[in-house]
Amino acid sequence: MSSVLTATPVSPAPVRDIGDRPLSVAVIGGGVTGVTTAYALARRGCAVTLFDRHPYAAMETSFANGGQLSASNAEVWNSWATVLKGLRWMLTPGAPLLVHPRPSWHKLSWMAQFLAAIPRYEDNTITTARLAVEARAHLKRLAEDEAIAFDAESRGILHFYASKAEFEAAGRVSALLAKGGVERRAVTPAEIALIEPSLKGTIHGGYFTPDDFTGDIHKFTNGLARACERRGVRLRFATAVEDITPGALGATLRHRSTEPRAEGGDWPAEMSRFDQVVICAGIMSRALAARLGDRVNVYPVKGYSITVQLQTADDQAAAPWVSLLDDKAKIVTSRLGADRFRVAGTAEFAGIDRDIRAARIEPLVRWCREHFPGMSTRQVVPWAGLRPMMPDMLPRVMRGRHPGILYNTGHGHLGWTLSAATAEAVADLAIAAPRT
Repeated sequence: MSSVLTATPVSPAPVRDIGDRPLSVAVIGGGVTGVTTAYALARRGCAVTLFDRHPYAAMETSFANGGQLSASNAEVWNSWATVLKGLRWMLTPGAPLLVHPRPSWHKLSWMAQFLAAIPRYEDNTITTARLAVEARAHLKRLAEDEAIAFDAESRGILHFYASKAEFEAAGRVSALLAKGGVERRAVTPAEIALIEPSLKGTIHGGYFTPDDFTGDIHKFTNGLARACERRGVRLRFATAVEDITPGALGATLRHRSTEPRAEGGDWPAEMSRFDQVVICAGIMSRALAARLGDRVNVYPVKGYSITVQLQTADDQAAAPWVSLLDDKAKIVTSRLGADRFRVAGTAEFAGIDRDIRAARIEPLVRWCREHFPGMSTRQVVPWAGLRPMMPDMLPRVMRGRHPGILYNTGHGHLGWTLSAATAEAVADLAIAAPRT
């Protein structure tokens, strides 16, 4: 298997001549990664079918994330500083990182690979930053081309720090990000007060990235799904892919409707053959890959968010418009229109567990009350999602062992940020592959 993480330069793609009939491609996964992949393939003239077990797009990890398209957050986590913080946080209730002590082979193997990637911290951070800058620009053009309304706010992202030591550590990260093309400038407390006047608390300094932006990932993904449909993509929502049988060329999917059936029981299974299959299945990519003889060591790292409903004019005035990142608390924010404020954070290693725990939501609410005391948190909608994360924090865009299988998965906490670039890369791989 070969990775093509460093995607080809992204530009509006012409429809390619791929023979006497369109290349048939199945995309498994209806989150932001799968939908952007389906869109990129459709623009290349492919006959695309997208499968997802949910009745709508973006119903899992792409439902209520932090909302940031953040090249400024491209630093990978593989460092000894992160490991030491994680060990301390294990004994601290409500800490940004929680590793459940119950062991599993999956967790242990992932942690071992995480540690093995520490020597590549700098290179991987620069690589991720370059990909994020490329993807960020492409996603903006894509949203404009398809007139997708997703509560976008192009006001930049402000990282802020309470201590001199944290600020100086951020300066070292900024130097790495600059090598990847990220424009991020240091700002004083006085400048921070001008950038976002509503922010309260002890602040030593910060870094501001003017080209980063925010929006509602769920609205974006559903808007892009509609654009896919206009371009001829067949959307098979409420359809679970149960098995993939690769052939000498191409693959056959066994799939089944997940809709309720009046007479009870399951719907009969269907079989469909495709020239290429692209797996964009988030945390389920590992299990699908294992059936096909491939190893994609994605781990489900749970993140939480709250959406604060800004019901009054006073609440709306007290909430920030500029997107924020509190590096100490590992909390990010985005303003989603006049009446919603999204706050997200934490990383929890607990396997496939979608439960929303009050002990993980409470720190997000407390953070809001600390930094925005004039904003009411009486109406808060909690959410939890499972980030598909690789041990080295780099997404996998690659061919599988079989010629008809490709992967675009493992984007971790930067799924939306990177999706527009990795979709282009995997689409180019798909049309370059041999077919019947």
